[in-house]
Amino acid sequence: MHPRYVVSACLAGIACRYDGRATPCAAVMRLMEEGRAVAACPECLGGLPTPRPACELSGQRVVNKNGEDVTTAFLLGAQAATALARQGGCTAAILKSRSPSCGCGQVYDGTFTGTLRKGDGLWADDLRRAGIALFTEERLPRDE
Repeated sequence: MHPRYVVSACLAGIACRYDGRATPCAAVMRLMEEGRAVAACPECLGGLPTPRPACELSGQRVVNKNGEDVTTAFLLGAQAATALARQGGCTAAILKSRSPSCGCGQVYDGTFTGTLRKGDGLWADDLRRAGIALFTEERLPRDE
C-alpha cells in the first residue's frame, strides 16, 4: 500500500507562498489527483495573509523582512497543519525546501541575504516529532 502524504500547498499548485505564487511540483500534483495527498499551508493556517513579507528563521524566532516577529502565527499554523496530517492518516510529507515553515535540513538564516544554514522549518520540525517522514520537492520519495 502506498503512503498517504501531507504536502506543502504551494507545491500542489495553490498560490499561497509569501509572494502570492504557487510552485507546482508534478509529482505532488499527481499525488493530489490520485487522492493520495492532502495539501496544507501552515502560514495561511496560522493567519498570515497572501501575499506577505518574506520571513526567515532567526534562532528560534521567525521574523519578516520588516523586522516583525511572526513566530506565534508560524507555531499556530504548524500545529494546525500537523493536526490535519494526523487526521488524514498521513505517514509522509513532501514540503517546500528552504521555507521557514517547511524547510527540511536547510533554511534561510534570518539575514535575508540568501544564506542557508542547517535546520528545519517549524512545521517540518513538528511533523518530524510526530513521526512523519520528511521529503522535499528536490528530494522526493523513491516510489513517487
